[in-house]
Amino acid sequence: MLNKLKHSLNVLESVTTSSFSAWRGCLVVKAARQPEKPLVLYDIEACPFCRRAREALTALHLDVEIRPCPKGGRQYLAQAEALGGKQQFPLLHDQNTGEVIYESDAIVEYLFRQYGQCSVPRYYQPRPWQPVLGMAGSGASELRGTRARLARNPEQGLHLWSFEGSPFSRLVRERLCELEIPYTLHNLGKEHWSEVGPARQRIKPGPYRPRPGGKRDAFFQAHGRVQVPYLEDPNTGEALFESARILRYLEITYGQ
Repeated sequence: MLNKLKHSLNVLESVTTSSFSAWRGCLVVKAARQPEKPLVLYDIEACPFCRRAREALTALHLDVEIRPCPKGGRQYLAQAEALGGKQQFPLLHDQNTGEVIYESDAIVEYLFRQYGQCSVPRYYQPRPWQPVLGMAGSGASELRGTRARLARNPEQGLHLWSFEGSPFSRLVRERLCELEIPYTLHNLGKEHWSEVGPARQRIKPGPYRPRPGGKRDAFFQAHGRVQVPYLEDPNTGEALFESARILRYLEITYGQ
């Protein structure tokens, strides 16, 4: 019972984090074509500047390889420094163009220009108050996803279906970051206003059917529903919905 209450409290904290971010990273602005080679983001989940980069990736429906770089980490900090010359995050590596980019504003501008083939939408443009609200959002989630913990390293990276503004998905991303587990982040943002709301209580009444031909439609065809977070672990064959179940699984399988 205590664990359930704690989890519910963490969900409420995560809702607050999304609220401070004005719920960016929920709706798809423009579905970009996935590049031939994966984008790689060296990332700290709780960092508000990294959050801005992930919001843009959701807005463009782009998948990305996440290399967690929490404070005290041992897995990817040196790799990030060797690539870009310093330990500063977010750091985006586009293997298709060879671009290595620091600074959230520059990353957001690059993603929309390169893959959205458009300027940065007004909703995603930088504002002077965003760093303050971003830090407040991170504080609301108790700065989870900031510091590394001892963990067992998987042989293969995991796969997480998520979108940035999802409070439930954030809890899983926080744990993956703390455990320094690399993963492919499959962005599954909402493709239409009628999809706004929780998976079981969307604004539009009646049975849910995603827009044909999109990423959500493909997910629906595979799983019979569209709900995040959804985790697949190729190391064990496990496939899980529900944030609480996924968190338990990560602790049992990789936590120390």
